[in-house]
Amino acid sequence: MNATPWTQSTPLPSDIAMVVADMDGTLLDGDSRIPEGFWPLLARLQRAGIEFVPASGRQIFTLRDMFGDAMPTGSFIAENGNLVVARGHTTGVTALPAHAVAQMIGLLAGADLPQGHDVGMVVCGEHSAYTNRKDTPFVDECRKYYHRLAFLDDLHEAVMVPHADRILKVAVFDFGDVRVPADTLFAPLRDCYQVVVSGAHWVDIMDARTDKRRGVVALQEQLGITPAQTMVFGDYLNDLQMLGVGEWSFAMANAYPDLLREARYIAPANTEYGVLRVIDAMLRQRESRRRHADAAN
Repeated sequence: MNATPWTQSTPLPSDIAMVVADMDGTLLDGDSRIPEGFWPLLARLQRAGIEFVPASGRQIFTLRDMFGDAMPTGSFIAENGNLVVARGHTTGVTALPAHAVAQMIGLLAGADLPQGHDVGMVVCGEHSAYTNRKDTPFVDECRKYYHRLAFLDDLHEAVMVPHADRILKVAVFDFGDVRVPADTLFAPLRDCYQVVVSGAHWVDIMDARTDKRRGVVALQEQLGITPAQTMVFGDYLNDLQMLGVGEWSFAMANAYPDLLREARYIAPANTEYGVLRVIDAMLRQRESRRRHADAAN
């Protein structure tokens, strides 16, 4: 299937009950910020009883900080699907075994990567993220995605101490092309775990069965929402699977080619506020139908 322009999606359905959107490259603008125009749209979605769900590799604490008081009891898919929140309550957590996390830490510690690769690791727990790098450029990159971040001298402390945090995934940042460590360094893990490139510089290693798709399905089941009532937006490889569980699936115009083949429609690029434009069109049609129905009565 090849996606068609979003304008050919009209008329949009009147019974959309959930809108799921990736963050970076999708909802966020070119400066990685939530566009100002999103907030009035969110209020309209809420008035219409439509669940808005950020679906991200970001930490749940980061997402809650970003959406603040506008979504105090909101639903979220965090850590690429390893933590799911339904209307304010954590309903799903998928953790890695401690020995697997230790193996991942060891692989990076013993890595001999080609020149030009400056790599660091974040061990992503349910209650905090952990790193052993304190240099400002690396920490600045981490802070974008992990607002709750603890520093350890030895990353093994994140899993080898009594009452250790549950580890949801391991994230690796490369100031160069992250596909090199993804394709070579972590190749031995692919038989048992997912190695997912989630951005130009980030790769996530996590449970083989978990992804954003599983998070969307969990919310659909918990909230009584069907795929036909679900609108999904994404741009990168970690969004690919979830496009299949929303009948109204949109790849951003700036999306990775695989998503443009998988999605039903192409939305304008994130820098052109594509998510906002599609949601606004859907709401306008819904509101118009309601006005006509009210007038007829």
